[in-house]
Amino acid sequence: MAFWRRSPAWPVVLRDDSFTDPPGGTLILRRLVRRDRDDWMDVREHNADWLDRWEATLPPVLPGRHPGGRSRSAPTFGEYVRLLDGAARDGTTLPFAIELDGELVGQLTVSSITYGSMCSASIGYWVSEHVAGRGIAPTAVALAADYCLFELGLHRIEVNIRPENAPSLRVVAKLGLRDEGLRVAYLHIQGRWCDHRTFAVTAEEVPGGLLARWRGQQ
Repeated sequence: MAFWRRSPAWPVVLRDDSFTDPPGGTLILRRLVRRDRDDWMDVREHNADWLDRWEATLPPVLPGRHPGGRSRSAPTFGEYVRLLDGAARDGTTLPFAIELDGELVGQLTVSSITYGSMCSASIGYWVSEHVAGRGIAPTAVALAADYCLFELGLHRIEVNIRPENAPSLRVVAKLGLRDEGLRVAYLHIQGRWCDHRTFAVTAEEVPGGLLARWRGQQ
């Protein structure tokens, strides 16, 4: 943890200028900001059927009790951005907007960043259906994983996916992440506890970087 405290690297911009999948262009991971509100709301609205079934939800709590003493009401977009920035400054999260040639097309979050004897983090992501299948999600995951493994000094990155989420399973398959098995009732999704499969990669498995390995497979 001390490493992060000495060098709070936020905001961070990660980019791939060699994004070659037609029609090509530049893929950027950057901080989500307040002025993204309209674009973010628009892409979420147009992808409701595509994304909502995979969205995490808060489990029920006992009457009169709230997790952490906080309200369960949904934050405004401005509050959401502020919460993300706070977590990033604390060093526990890296919340990125995914941008392709200036268009906001998704989001990627590195969460549960832990140093000490574990040195690990978890990556979650979503992309708009109209750009799915073009290599955007695996490229974004590879960019973020390489930053965590070789800039932040983490050892292990994991991705947790619902077994029935075929598009997301294709992402980790393309990247060659190791399947570590099933986590039973791992996350609360759309009102119920759902199983997830865990996929992971360590720094030793990709000495040249996950992005380079992914590019070599294309």
